[in-house]
Amino acid sequence: METADILVAGGGIAGMSAAARLASDGHRIVLVDPAPENTPPSDRRTTAYLQPAISTLEKAGVWGALQSEGTALATMRIIDAGGAVREVRETADFTAEATGHDVFGWNVPNMPARAALLKILKSAPNVRLCLGTGVSDFVGRSDHAIVRLNDGNQVRARLVVAADGRNSTLRDIAGLSVRRWEYGQHAQVFSVTHLAPHDGVSTEIHRTGGPLTLVPMPDHDQSPCSAVVWMTPTARAMRLKSLSDQEIAAELTAETMGLFGRLEVAGSRATWPIISQYAPRLIAQRLVLIAEAAHVMPPIGAQGLNTSLHDIETLARLIEKQGDPGEQSILSRYQRQILPRTIARIAGVDLLNRAALAQAQPLRDLRRIGLTMLSRFGPLKALATRAGMGVS
Repeated sequence: METADILVAGGGIAGMSAAARLASDGHRIVLVDPAPENTPPSDRRTTAYLQPAISTLEKAGVWGALQSEGTALATMRIIDAGGAVREVRETADFTAEATGHDVFGWNVPNMPARAALLKILKSAPNVRLCLGTGVSDFVGRSDHAIVRLNDGNQVRARLVVAADGRNSTLRDIAGLSVRRWEYGQHAQVFSVTHLAPHDGVSTEIHRTGGPLTLVPMPDHDQSPCSAVVWMTPTARAMRLKSLSDQEIAAELTAETMGLFGRLEVAGSRATWPIISQYAPRLIAQRLVLIAEAAHVMPPIGAQGLNTSLHDIETLARLIEKQGDPGEQSILSRYQRQILPRTIARIAGVDLLNRAALAQAQPLRDLRRIGLTMLSRFGPLKALATRAGMGVS
């Protein structure tokens, strides 16, 4: 039977980041994921890594490789276009000055980020990768856990970290429940080129039905490029999904009010359901939930993976220099520190999404008033900037 200090289940960006961060403190790591290494890449999304999360990735020794694939985010711009006609009514720009940084962070495509993480983990002497192998059972005991893999092998570990996604197998085996709700929304996710330069500005447009966000990416075929996350009610989302690239580009050009000039689709498109979900209990004997196994939220304000990286950093600090990383008192402290913050963050994103969904004109006008106050009252703006980055 193989032994390890920590078994990490989940080979996505969060799981690999956890493996790298925990390995950087000297822990012996086994990382398992049911997807084989040579699975064709399919995740067309990007992730905006904000400053607190970047610190975690620097400690893990992986940030340089990820940063080289991304684009700096200098400004977060929120636009209200919720009037009777489609036009800009209010614009609020947020910069990173309130947090003491030059930029908010970097936007990195998920596929090259995952490839870079995988390459680094392969070279780590205290990490063993078991790709193409999933978890079939788990038993937590007083001094260790036994994880049975679906290839028949077993791993004995002092701590098991479940980073195996919103439909976590380990969470189900441990009997940990989730609270989940839907919004009747889907997101269109793809990349576009455009005539106007983005100048490092991430733009979030609010009209009705959900936010439309364009996040800077590296140039594509020598043209400015942005990642699109377009959240709409499901009926409209299914219609958008059925359109050709040329048709959806024309509709998106109109939706963005010509702010970027004519848009063209660059690469494949995907559609994702929008939900919120969290686990009221994050721990079991020798087991801890992180990332989407613990929480899922709408893609607003880049909170998802950055919240996951906060989970990882909190766990790493709690078990640093501890002889037994899976001791129940340590896991209880993790839950006490993480759960209230997670619930508050989900509630905040939920409120923002419901405001973006508003169709009644009085509610849209109220949303505009709130944005105006936020952008023009300095202390409130600074507070919102720091909160959005997860800086206390």
